[in-house]
Amino acid sequence: MGSKNKLKRFRENETFSNVIQPSRKSVTEGFDFLGRWHTFFGNNNPITLELGCGKGEYSIALAKRYPNRNFIGVDIKGARFWRGAKTALEEKIPNVAFLRTQIELIDLCFSENEVGEIWITFPDPQIKFKRTKHRLTNPNFLMKYHKILEEKGVIHLKTDSEFLFGYTLGLIENQQHELLYAHNDIYKNFQAPTEATLIQTFYEKQFLDLKKPITYLKFKPKF
Repeated sequence: MGSKNKLKRFRENETFSNVIQPSRKSVTEGFDFLGRWHTFFGNNNPITLELGCGKGEYSIALAKRYPNRNFIGVDIKGARFWRGAKTALEEKIPNVAFLRTQIELIDLCFSENEVGEIWITFPDPQIKFKRTKHRLTNPNFLMKYHKILEEKGVIHLKTDSEFLFGYTLGLIENQQHELLYAHNDIYKNFQAPTEATLIQTFYEKQFLDLKKPITYLKFKPKF
């Protein structure tokens, strides 16, 4: 993507009513919507997050499927989620928003028990050992997710990375989180949850064209 296109998208994001772009300082010193997301959406419906949302395809699709839930796509790259935010406005989808921030700050953007579900869709698996701290399912991140999730809250991981799938399964077992579902090729399992198979991202379709298996797991973190 050219720099001119990025700048144009950044400018448009600033005009979108469904985009929140706080500075790091404003998040660390007291985020406006911390514990008050109901004021943004104007209702008390449950909240689902898509972390590392990219173009926001999952957030948009889930928002259409579940109009009585609120969805927030979270990503630091605003030029990517610009597409999802623009689509939501064009199609008048009121129950989806986009938050531009780093995932490491997620527990400063949402209060305890404020989130019902978390989706992590096709993140960078960060395979190198020195990148462990950047894996979105590492123990530090899981602790943050547990903090903001409600008591019955769950995490979904959908990825083409067998490495990340296996790494996360190992953490779930070792840390005794509650595994609710896991499969290393969901399109070959007729019992796979519909949310995991009916919604496909741009990159997922490319992986499927290459005959790459798509893995999925769902679990409840416990600490």
